[in-house]
Amino acid sequence: MTLSRTARWTTGWLFAAAWALSFPLFSTLGPHRLWGWCAAAGYLGAAAATALGRRRTALAAALLGAVAVPLLWLVLTGRGQSEVAVIERSGRLLLESGRVYVDGPAHVGEYTPYLPGMALLGVPRALLGGDGSGDGWAVRLLGDARIWCAAALFGCLWAARRLLTGGPFGGPRRGLLPVLVASPVVALPLAVSGVDLPLAGLCCLALAAAASGRPALAGAALAGACALKWTALPAVAVAVALLAACRGGRPAVRCALVAAGGTALLVLPGALLQPVELWRQVFAFPTGRAAVPTPASSPLPGHLLAELGPWGWYLTVGLLVVAGLAVALSLFARPPRTVVAAADRLALGLTLAFLLAPAGRFGYLALPVLLAVWARSVTVPGVSRVVAGSSRVGPPGGRPGGRPQARNERSGGHFA
Repeated sequence: MTLSRTARWTTGWLFAAAWALSFPLFSTLGPHRLWGWCAAAGYLGAAAATALGRRRTALAAALLGAVAVPLLWLVLTGRGQSEVAVIERSGRLLLESGRVYVDGPAHVGEYTPYLPGMALLGVPRALLGGDGSGDGWAVRLLGDARIWCAAALFGCLWAARRLLTGGPFGGPRRGLLPVLVASPVVALPLAVSGVDLPLAGLCCLALAAAASGRPALAGAALAGACALKWTALPAVAVAVALLAACRGGRPAVRCALVAAGGTALLVLPGALLQPVELWRQVFAFPTGRAAVPTPASSPLPGHLLAELGPWGWYLTVGLLVVAGLAVALSLFARPPRTVVAAADRLALGLTLAFLLAPAGRFGYLALPVLLAVWARSVTVPGVSRVVAGSSRVGPPGGRPGGRPQARNERSGGHFA
């Protein structure tokens, strides 16, 4: 028996409520527990409103309970995961000395497992001069790194939608994006840390720019993502493959060059100032090879293998390399030609990377889910957006003015 649309949405909100309730029941982290209580109330309200046929009220309840209330409460009380303080400290160090890493870190809190670009999101707190203890509400709100992480995500998603639909709010499935924001995939990291949201937004923008035939913009977005975390590197390969398949070799090379040059411009100054610390904190620490163990220790396959000893660590790294090569070969043999196909291929690569990494968290898997759902929010079901034309034949899209023309092509969307 097929469930009605109302029944499906009601069930989805109830499932989200059950997921949120697991945090106050099982998590030992205060911010997660608070988010769980607030989000569960919001999702239950959304389920009730959906059952009564009030879909807009349902979405408002979910956004209020899962995003607005916990985010504002945690920001104004100065609570959150340690990542928030790490980003803000990096911003302060950047302004004071041009460095972003603590020299010779002695404990977990002193490690900064991000590339130098992440420090820019902590600069507002440093500029406002808040120390986190007696700050007023305006300093707490405007200086909190989570607010700027959220702004980066939403700004990139807004720009990506404009590229793909020709308008700020157009698009065939415009209601899906607010639902994504209200879902635990975005709402939880937004409220408690926000650290992966700018990376997700920049990856979406890069894929949208590549699909719409704008290699320089795609490269710039990729440079921004790669300056935040090295896990953004697979996005470069996917975006370049998408451009090569739809526009030809020159735009693909241009995108790659802009991405490489922009990343070097953002990362090299910090790397030259603190090469040892960058290696220790950005590469050794997250992979479990630093003197201080990483707290990212969810029982994923790669971590379980690495726990077996040195041979287990090398085995999981070997599997990670094999998985990366397999995805790279798939890009060469069957490059993606649509936004959905590109997002799915990137999501697949990131999922394999997170599952096989020597250290990781279940929360990292939210990024592949976000990419896959975002791609479908800017396309019609069963129809994927494809860039028409080639860089070798006239202006983009074959029309005067250089605006790329998209054509609709029936496809399964996954590995087109």
